[in-house]
Amino acid sequence: MLCQIGVLKPHQKPVADNSRLKIADEFRHYLLQERGLSVSTLQNYLPFINQFLSEEYHGRTPNFAKLRAPQVTRFVLRHAKRLGSGRAQLMTQALRSFFRYLRYRGALSTDLASCVPAVANWSLSTLPRFIPAAQVERLLRICDRKTSVGRRDYAILLLLARLGLRAGEVVALNLDDIAWDTGQITVHGKNGKSAQLPLPVDVGKALAIYLRRDRPQCSTRRLFIRHRAPLTGFASSVAISGLVMNAFKRAGIESPHKGAHVLRHSLATNLLKQGASLDEIGELLRHQSPNTTAIYAKVDLAALHTLALPWPGGGR
Repeated sequence: MLCQIGVLKPHQKPVADNSRLKIADEFRHYLLQERGLSVSTLQNYLPFINQFLSEEYHGRTPNFAKLRAPQVTRFVLRHAKRLGSGRAQLMTQALRSFFRYLRYRGALSTDLASCVPAVANWSLSTLPRFIPAAQVERLLRICDRKTSVGRRDYAILLLLARLGLRAGEVVALNLDDIAWDTGQITVHGKNGKSAQLPLPVDVGKALAIYLRRDRPQCSTRRLFIRHRAPLTGFASSVAISGLVMNAFKRAGIESPHKGAHVLRHSLATNLLKQGASLDEIGELLRHQSPNTTAIYAKVDLAALHTLALPWPGGGR
């Protein structure tokens, strides 16, 4: 307001900042329009690219013709130390994609994408992050279903716990994705792929109550709406993970991992304990490869016990 009435001069960003923002925005458009990547992928890639441009050029206009492999390597080594293996691997993927883009548009003459160091993230090297079924039910009971926010959060948690939806898939749900006559819900997953899943009775009931009583009237077709202005859908999967973390805190559940993906892992683990096959679990979670589902075999202790070799000399 002070700028508009002339009391303060309008703030002008440095030219270098504008050039970096322009490059990042063009890269974003390339990923979205030409490569067809999801919005969540963009949200994961762009912070690393902005950080690289900011640290490498320090207020100067980027000159990619002088960029060399040692500069890229130093950046990766500097930041990989403070990141987990999965996050560090995501950083290297973002950088490789960015350098391929720069070469595609002619800003680079060398293949810097192949100079980005690889980060070890061994397949099947970890255990699924899950909580027992009793704690999942406790998490659902903690929602205050006497309030509109509580009923909305309860419906979201049910989708995560009963169908194993990813946080981004919950954000992307629209009103048209629910087929009430056939009892199905359309889920928009990774790489633009969609799948129809049966809608469990308790999930359908929670969604119907939310839509009839609590969803505010607004122009967006998103299924779940923020309870504070502006009345739009959730901006990203971070909001859903934050909602789950708050539910963990209120329920008093101690777990090293408290994001939305924990409920997806918990669903698969509890189904396996109830006798479901890995193929059935993979179909429900919409895994593209059986190897992705194979990680849950590690928690099937009853089945693994039959494969264990006897300890030499006898065991106690």
